[in-house]
Amino acid sequence: MAHNSSRRWFGLAVLAFGVSVIIVDATIVNVIVPSIIGDLGLEIADAEWVVTIYSVLFAALLLPLGRVGDLLGRRRMFRIGLIGFGAASILAAAAPSGAALIGARVLQGLAAAMILPSTLASVNALFRGKERAIAFGVWGSVVGGMAALGPLLGGWLTTTFDWRWAFWINVPIVLVVLVGSVLVDETIDRTHAPGWDVGGIATSAVGLGGIVFGLIEGNRYGWWTPIREFRVGSWTWPSTVLSPVPVAIAVGAMALVGFVTIERRRGAEGRTVLLDLGLLRLRSFRNGNLTSAVLGLGEFGVIFVLPLFLQAVLGFTAFRVGLVLSSLALGAFIGGPFAAGLAHRYGPRRVVSAGMAIEAVAVFAIAWVLDPAMSVTALVPLLFVYGIGVGLATAQLTNVILVEVPATESGMASGARTGFRQIGSALGIAIIGTVLATSLGAHTADNLSRIPGLPPAVADTVTEIIKTTGGQALPEIAARPDSGPVVTAIEEAFGSAATTAGLTAAAFIVFGFLLSLTLPDVAEAPERDDPADDRSTPNELPGAETPLHHVGDA
Repeated sequence: MAHNSSRRWFGLAVLAFGVSVIIVDATIVNVIVPSIIGDLGLEIADAEWVVTIYSVLFAALLLPLGRVGDLLGRRRMFRIGLIGFGAASILAAAAPSGAALIGARVLQGLAAAMILPSTLASVNALFRGKERAIAFGVWGSVVGGMAALGPLLGGWLTTTFDWRWAFWINVPIVLVVLVGSVLVDETIDRTHAPGWDVGGIATSAVGLGGIVFGLIEGNRYGWWTPIREFRVGSWTWPSTVLSPVPVAIAVGAMALVGFVTIERRRGAEGRTVLLDLGLLRLRSFRNGNLTSAVLGLGEFGVIFVLPLFLQAVLGFTAFRVGLVLSSLALGAFIGGPFAAGLAHRYGPRRVVSAGMAIEAVAVFAIAWVLDPAMSVTALVPLLFVYGIGVGLATAQLTNVILVEVPATESGMASGARTGFRQIGSALGIAIIGTVLATSLGAHTADNLSRIPGLPPAVADTVTEIIKTTGGQALPEIAARPDSGPVVTAIEEAFGSAATTAGLTAAAFIVFGFLLSLTLPDVAEAPERDDPADDRSTPNELPGAETPLHHVGDA
């Protein structure tokens, strides 16, 4: 049964705006983090958890929940996720403490893991031929643009009301998208036997959680030797020689090895798997996901650092930071719609590489201009160019990753694609946040030591405060009498630290660009008269034909 064409495009709009809610929430928090730190009294590591726990849970649960969506219905999973996301947003908005906020972000990550693979799987299943590239272009431009608009919305809400409204705003949007979901056709995979890969779920969650914990908490608890007591409830870390950080990273690495072993064994036995490792034999899927993960390391790290620098050093309000970052959104909105046409002419792989090259150049330039004496007029055009690169790369990278994946594997493959991306973003925030905090602490200590007459004990105290708060204590220090030399020293230190963090992010994006050169060239296959003919009903999808084919794939 053919799908009504106009209905499918209206349904695509609903899916795109539905996923934009969770994408905005992944970036909106970056602008409101300084306000959260001040209001709830968080340290920089706690603030990193507020941001990254969402991505960690998102990444860990995308695969199993994507598979559940395949079996129960993608539209049904989309709706359940929306309801859960709205409820979690209410809890986040009302959170009385950092722990409560982190808990609400856990629930948001769970709900987001229901929503996003459902949208990607639906688009992958419902569109074919040239329409498929256009559909992914629409989806990708909305995702890229809304990711960049998140800081603007968060800044306006925080400045006009307070940071809690960055979560309250999700509730009416969720309700509107829920009503519009009647326009989305249901698709279900009836070709695979149901089942749960409990071992795969457990090892993937422990693996990701352990590694991210180690990267975030290394500065707070010590990378090897304990420098602070680690306590969970009434239990205290027993070793005075070895920090919990290397143990967590080692356990995480071993769990991921166990995950691969479990998936390989279950696949060989013909049992249900969390990730079909056979998909990794597809060069487009394997190299595309690796490229996406590395790209996420750089992209999300930049968005984490910039608001901290602009608010602490330049004294910007959250809204003004959002205005600056909206230039990135504008670039993404312009670049995204052009991506499909360029992909049709030059091939998706070339568009991805071009977009990532533009991103790399822009981020290198942004890193070099970050200075206490900088003019924002130098930053805005660079962010605009960066956004164009994001718009070009995002949608077509998704297209390349899913190009050879059968429709019956859409949920699993879409979950894996976004899982790799979220793993990259979580690790990027953890790594670049750590680089920022470490560099900020070192430069602050060095600069303060050069101030005549400043007692070493005072310098040590100020350094620790600046390091643990990610520089967000700077306005409070500046308000004290005779603090001019200290403030100048901290501002210069923050400029150097932000440049170091920015260059680290740029290096990741360059690596991603190099990986993109290993992607296969793909081109559109001849379109059939009715692209829906290979589906007997909207609810039963066969092993779909590949709508794109390799060109010159050795």
